Amino acid sequence: MSETNAYSDFLQAWGVVADLEHGSAVLQWDQETRMPAKGAAARGKILATLAGVRHDKMVSAELSDALHKAIESVATDSLEAKQLDKAKTQIDRETRIPSALAVALAEAQSAGLHAWQNARAEADFSMFQQELEELVHLNREKASALAGDGKPYDALLDLYEEGSTEADLKPMFAELGDVLAPMIKAVGASKPVDESPAKGHFDPAAQKSFCKMIAAKMGYDFEAGRLDKTTHPFCTTFGQGDVRITWRWQEDDIRPAMYGVMHEAGHGLYEQGLPTEWARTPLWAASGLGMHESQSRLWENMVGRSEAFWHWAMPHFQDSFPDKAGLTPEQMFPALNTCKPSLIRVEADEATYNLHVAVRFEVERLLFAGGVNVADLPELWDQTYQKLLGVRAESISDGVLQDIHWAMGAFGYFPTYTIGNLVCAQLFEQAQADLNDLESQISKGEFAPLLQWLREHVHQHGRRYSTQEMVQMATGKPLTAQPLLNHLTGLAERVYAIQSW
Repeated sequence: MSETNAYSDFLQAWGVVADLEHGSAVLQWDQETRMPAKGAAARGKILATLAGVRHDKMVSAELSDALHKAIESVATDSLEAKQLDKAKTQIDRETRIPSALAVALAEAQSAGLHAWQNARAEADFSMFQQELEELVHLNREKASALAGDGKPYDALLDLYEEGSTEADLKPMFAELGDVLAPMIKAVGASKPVDESPAKGHFDPAAQKSFCKMIAAKMGYDFEAGRLDKTTHPFCTTFGQGDVRITWRWQEDDIRPAMYGVMHEAGHGLYEQGLPTEWARTPLWAASGLGMHESQSRLWENMVGRSEAFWHWAMPHFQDSFPDKAGLTPEQMFPALNTCKPSLIRVEADEATYNLHVAVRFEVERLLFAGGVNVADLPELWDQTYQKLLGVRAESISDGVLQDIHWAMGAFGYFPTYTIGNLVCAQLFEQAQADLNDLESQISKGEFAPLLQWLREHVHQHGRRYSTQEMVQMATGKPLTAQPLLNHLTGLAERVYAIQSW
């Protein structure tokens, strides 16, 4: 990197902003894992204060002046210029948001998280409705401030995956639905899969030990991270050398814990693989949440649900759960690749998962179009689930209260899950071609070649390129749904022995 004083001075100033973000992340992690319930109000004030300080730093004349001096000091086609370009985008975006709104959002998010946790535990929407109304109100203000002459919901989508628009996402979901809906219907008319290999009694301590072993084998560095219990699993980064993941479990089914940990460890591997020399700079981040989600889904689904993986994992599984002695990978594989409509997104099978995302996209876009009120959300949610998946929640905890995202003010986030699924399939297809014998490597528990491929084609680039650019660079093709559709229809044909629909 350039040694110019102007550029170095800017990076020093930006590092302070990054430190404030990571400090807030520590407090948010604690809030969701270890904080006593009575600390919620005070924690909200602290987070709001930090958000206000960060916002003031971002929109300050000092940072703006440092940015423009740095831009004048570097070559236009250099890495330094890319760092500054990404910083300018974030500063411009932040400048559109009034300081008072940034503080109000942080406090509302903290209050919303606490209310959501209680409402979900009690299956009572009224315990969260007021806080959600405030979050929606504030995010409508935020969306309008960011959108300018554009569409407010597009402005929120752009926060999580640069360039995403409602107009582009609608045909993406339609294309997936056109293939997957009739396939799911055909599967429903076929013979059910025996899921007993994945069910039984699984001691939580044994589950944690088994899951940690898998995450470490994938390459997740526990000396630079940890695993903790939470209501809704997530991955968070506090800075270089501290990337944490969380989990939850069921005692009668191994899948929620195991695939939740593999999913979050996939996120963690991305964060742990970002270039060390870029720490505390604008490029030290993922290209977008679509790419981030591709990394978690790749390890969870393409690796973890494959028969090859279970040729390696089965002996370890049986050591942890001796009553599964005699189980074979061939018996386990169908139980992990079922296809049936369900209620819970994070526990959904691959084929129906994108319909869960489509529900959220449909509800959100209506909410921000102004024709839906917060009080309408429980029924709208249930109606949309009935329409797209043919199921309806008996408990609101399995309905509109199941996800943490709205409590965190993360409107526009959900579509990145489906973008991530598309990216995941296309990257894995290319990794198979490049690594020649990937299936054999996975069957032996040799995950390092795949991780190294991801480090080379994704992780090392940080935020230097967009998700679309990285997919093009890694695969030689623009992002397309076809690899994902090929993967999902292939699974249905193999597991359910159906050939057409």
